[in-house]
Amino acid sequence: MRDTSMGQVLFAVAILALGGLSLGSGDFAFVWQPVPAALPGRVELAYLSGTVLCVCGVGLLVRPTVALASFVLTLYTLVWLLALHVPQIIAAPLQEMNWGGAGEIATLLAASWILYASHTAPWRRFYVMHLTGDHAIGYARIVFALGVPLVGLEHMLYSTATASMVPAWLPYRTGWAYATGAAHIAAGLAILFAVLPRLAAALETLMMGIFTVLVWIPAVMAVPTQRFGWTALLISTVITAAGWIVTESYRGLPWLAWSRRRTVAADLAVH
Repeated sequence: MRDTSMGQVLFAVAILALGGLSLGSGDFAFVWQPVPAALPGRVELAYLSGTVLCVCGVGLLVRPTVALASFVLTLYTLVWLLALHVPQIIAAPLQEMNWGGAGEIATLLAASWILYASHTAPWRRFYVMHLTGDHAIGYARIVFALGVPLVGLEHMLYSTATASMVPAWLPYRTGWAYATGAAHIAAGLAILFAVLPRLAAALETLMMGIFTVLVWIPAVMAVPTQRFGWTALLISTVITAAGWIVTESYRGLPWLAWSRRRTVAADLAVH
């Protein structure tokens, strides 16, 4: 069992804040939770979703409940991905925005899974053997590695919208949209094929953190009453924290290691 890390704390706080936003608004997170407006009991489900996020966020901050909270969050984000995003991809497979949203949720699933695999033990009530151990953490990294390139493609295919979010004082704003998209893709491939994976995860985390600070904090400060800005800020923060958790999962692996005995892609092929 590992001690509480800074990535875990940031992840927990962001999850808790997202839940609080749902409870305060009586609605789901913009874009991230595309629940149909006509769904019966939608408001009640939004409150339930917010409650789950708040409880899990608090649970991740209290050491005895980390395993249970991360287990629930793993299942919850998996359902979130399969029930809300996969149907959109099936309905409109050529809309990269749908793939990008799924990629973002995949980063949460990966981080939640890594936390569960790292903090549970055979004597705990919610112990699921196949979701724990080094192989499970390797699979969670694959989920993360497959998710971030989808976000990168979204940056590139919607370069005009991405460029509009780049701070005005930076030159070549469209160039930054393509550069950051390429960086997402490169980070995902590096983690998937274990080419400097720890460094790749750390740089992905750093890039997401810079987005959070330079793009979304100023956006919230400019219009502090707008819920979309707060949602985007918290989404960016939780993805940053997810990357941090993935980076921390490589603890013990040298920063400049080019490969391991078997890459995570090889593990997937074998198992």
